[in-house]
Amino acid sequence: MTAADRVYAIIKQRILDGYYVAGSYVREATIGQELELSRTPIREALRRLVSDGWVEVIPHHGARVVSWTQRDVEEVFELRVLLEPQVVRRAASRIDAPRLDSLGELACHMEQLCERGDDQAIDEIAVLNDRFHAELITAADSPRLQRLLEAIVQVPVSRRSFHHYSDEELHASMRHHREILRALAVGDGEWAASVMRAHILAARAAQLHPPARQTHQPRQQHA
Repeated sequence: MTAADRVYAIIKQRILDGYYVAGSYVREATIGQELELSRTPIREALRRLVSDGWVEVIPHHGARVVSWTQRDVEEVFELRVLLEPQVVRRAASRIDAPRLDSLGELACHMEQLCERGDDQAIDEIAVLNDRFHAELITAADSPRLQRLLEAIVQVPVSRRSFHHYSDEELHASMRHHREILRALAVGDGEWAASVMRAHILAARAAQLHPPARQTHQPRQQHA
C-alpha cells in the first residue's frame, strides 16, 4: 500500500464513521502533520476522493466532504437495486462452505445486536452489514461488479440508513439476511436475487419515507 493509498483509506473511513461530517473540510496540513507525510501523497489521495465523489474542491478553501441530497440517496438505491440482486445471483453458483459460515456468523452477530436495539448497537450493525454485503460481492467473483458497488454501497447514506429503521423493519432486514443465506446454500440464484431486491427496496423506503417512529429501545431482560 502506497502512502497515497493509506491516506485515501483513512480519510474515506473517517467520512464513513462521521469523523468528517458533510460540509466539513479535510485540511492537507492537518493530515500531513498527523500522519507525518508530505503534501504530495495527501493531494493524490484527495484527487482520488474527488474522482470517487467523496469530497469536492472549493476554490481558495480546499477539499470539502460532499453533502448528500435526497436525489443522491435515491440514485444510490436505484443502482443498488439493479446491481446487488445480480451479485447474489452469481454468488449462488460460486460460494463455498467457509464463506457461507462466515456470512452466517455475521448474520448471527447482527441479530444479537438487534436485540439490544440501542444507538451503539445500531452503529455496530451498520459496520457488520457492510462486511456482510462485501462478502457477498467477493463471492460473486466479478471484478466489474465489485468496482461498481465499492463506489456505491460504502457511502455514508448507506451506513446511516439503519438509524431510520423501526424495530419491525430492523428485524425484517435480519430475516432477509437469513433467507438470502438459505437461498445461497441451495444454489438458488433467482431466490437469492428476489430477496435481495426486497431487502434493498425496504432499506430505500426506510431511508426516504420514514414514518413517525420511536427511538430504538434496549430489550428488557426477564428473570
